[in-house]
Formats: sequence, structure tokens, C-alpha cells
Amino acid sequence: MGRTVIVGDIHGCFDELIDLLEKVELQPDDLLVSVGDLVDRGPAPGKVVEFFRERPNSVVVMGNHERKHVRGIFSYAQEITRLQMGDEYAETVEWMRTLPYFFESEDVRVVHAALVPGVPPAGQREEILCGTTSGERELAALFPDGHWHDRYTDDKPVVFGHHVTGREPLIRDGKVFGLDTGACHGWNLTALCVPGFTVHSVAARADHWSAVKREWQLPVLKAKAWSDFTWSELSEKAARFSGKSDAASQEWLRAVEEWAARLRALAPVLVDAALRASAELTPDEMRRHPAAPMLFQARGGRLDQTALARRCTTPGRTLEVAAALGVTAPVSPG
Repeated sequence: MGRTVIVGDIHGCFDELIDLLEKVELQPDDLLVSVGDLVDRGPAPGKVVEFFRERPNSVVVMGNHERKHVRGIFSYAQEITRLQMGDEYAETVEWMRTLPYFFESEDVRVVHAALVPGVPPAGQREEILCGTTSGERELAALFPDGHWHDRYTDDKPVVFGHHVTGREPLIRDGKVFGLDTGACHGWNLTALCVPGFTVHSVAARADHWSAVKREWQLPVLKAKAWSDFTWSELSEKAARFSGKSDAASQEWLRAVEEWAARLRALAPVLVDAALRASAELTPDEMRRHPAAPMLFQARGGRLDQTALARRCTTPGRTLEVAAALGVTAPVSPG
């Protein structure tokens, strides 16, 4: 019978995963278990996911990062992963929905983040097991003077990730094993082999998260739905992102703001176009026109730039109105 090889938070560090599995000499009959957080922050989340999905005899526990994708809770790391995975992303998220919140064998328990000592894994709240913000708050209330694992005295050892322990794993009394040793931050990727409870680590090849953040900054900005933001939202986001962006991203954000300003400057042109059309078309022609409500508003003398602003609340809506009236509008930055 093979071993159980439990790997800490991988976070898209595929090369380090292969290095580690070579070091432990993983065999086909070994059960490979991930504590979760296969994705986000590293350079190759798609390869990591594909490896675990295609390898027989493998288990992935739900991490808080997988749960974020499943729940559609996006920060910068999740936006990057979505772009990195491309066409495979949607189907991968559906696979993530199937992940268990814990793994348990005769020898060991595996969770992503935490559990309440004395309570079987099946009786734990998912938020605690995978380390959501609400789960962390609940643990802090339960253990105000320390960590949950300081109180862990159950007979069966527990293995977890989630909180970076430093370059070395957290090991206590042969019962508690914290395996997140910061692979995506340039530290180590760590595995625990059971039985025997031997620990193995490999050094990360780079500070991947720092590099990935820089590399994907502009693609993430370009992928945002700038046309759907209100004018105030667009200005706020452009200013906020510009303050922490590289030179290329700042230049692109300036182009977005200039494009938005040119769109807003179309207001008098759009009003004039609507007034002309309302004067030239018959009522029947106006009814069939794609800008019919505006044309009737113009014919009734109720269309001015203030009224237009109530319609054109976003760049996208302004572009729709311009197209309906046959007015050439500035093209958004590529």
C-alpha cells in the first residue's frame, strides 16, 4: 500500500510542485493530497489544476482561494488567475465546486485552514475549515488568547495550510503540521509523507507573486469593464489604480480618462443630432428609430444636456446613443 503525500499551499507554482514530487519520489500508488489553494499568485495555476485533475489517486481540499473563485469574490489575484486560465477558467470553477472541505484517513486529518479541536471534521463549519474571513473571526472569538492549533489534542494528527508559517513548517508534538511555507513568495514548498510523518521541502525558484503582480497589471486593467462604470466610478478607479501602477499601466489609464472625457464632450453634439432627427422624421419614422424615446423628448422640447446626462450615465450607454444617432464616437483604448 502506498503512502499519503500531503502538499502545502501551491498557489500556481507548478515547477516547484514537480521538484517536490521528484524529491519525495512520488509513486503511482501514493495518494497525493493538496491542502488547497492550488491557484492564485503563481505563474501557472492552470498547469497545477490540470496535474491534480489528471493524476489518479489524488485529492484536493477546498482552499479559501478556490472558494473565492466559486463564490465570484474577486480581488487582484483572482482576476489574474481568470486571465491566466483563459478558456479553461469557467470549467475549472465548476470543478472547484466539487472539492471536499476536508480529507480524513486512519492516520491523518487534512483541512485547508483550521478546525475546532474536539469536533470531527464533518461537524465543522465550512468557513472555518477553508479559512474565510468570517471563519477567521469565529476562530478569533473562540481562541482569543492563541491559535486553534495550540489547543489541538485530538488523537489523530491534523495537517493544514493557509497561514504562512515562514520558510519552515509548523510542527508541534507530532500532532500539528502547518505546511504553508510561502512557495509563491519565494520561500519553500513543503510536503508531509504519511505514515512516518516525514517532512520534505524544496526552495521556490522565485518570488512569483511579486513577478506575477507586475506582469499582469496591464492585462487586468484592460480586462475591466470600463464601459459599464459610471463616470464617477471610472474616475475613482482610474485614480486609485494609477497610484499603484507601473508606467505602462499609468499611460493606459490616462488614455482611458481621455477617452471618457471625449465621450462626455459629445453631449452637445448628441443633443443637436437628436433635435435634427426629430425635426426631419415623421412620427412613424421616429417610433421605429433606435433612439425613439430621445427623439420624442427632443420634439417636445424636453431634451437638453442635463436630460441627456440622465440617459448617458456610462461610457457604454453614451456609445449606444451615439451609434443610434449616427454620431462618430471615440474608440476606447485597446
